[in-house]
Amino acid sequence: MQTQQWPVFQLVSRLLILSQLVYFSYADVGTAAQYSPPYLPTACYGDDQTQFPSSNLFAAAGDGIWDNGASCGRQYLVRCISASQPGTCVEDQTIQVKIVDYAPTAQSPRSTQSTTIVLSETAFGGITNIAVNSINIEFQQ
Repeated sequence: MQTQQWPVFQLVSRLLILSQLVYFSYADVGTAAQYSPPYLPTACYGDDQTQFPSSNLFAAAGDGIWDNGASCGRQYLVRCISASQPGTCVEDQTIQVKIVDYAPTAQSPRSTQSTTIVLSETAFGGITNIAVNSINIEFQQ
């Protein structure tokens, strides 16, 4: 009986070791652009200045996450994962943004059309090292 337990022990211990090496991500991947002031009015809250977090980490939702306006007020964790220019992303930097607008109807133009999310200047600058039009992101609500 002891000889039968040994292979089971080996299997379980190898699975435990393997589970520590595998990275599970619950985030989605998309693209982000940036936009500049004026930010008002917004599709979510109109001319209300109090909609913006004091950190200025906010964003406009693209069609993919807009959800007929249900995304207004949602908080997303956003991380730059790559861009067309090497060294663009701030490594291991994640920001939390609040959705305050709908990108296709935002007051100011965005740096690139048809992205998942459009970040405020402050938010975009918080996860990038250099000026680019768009970045690839990992994001989760």
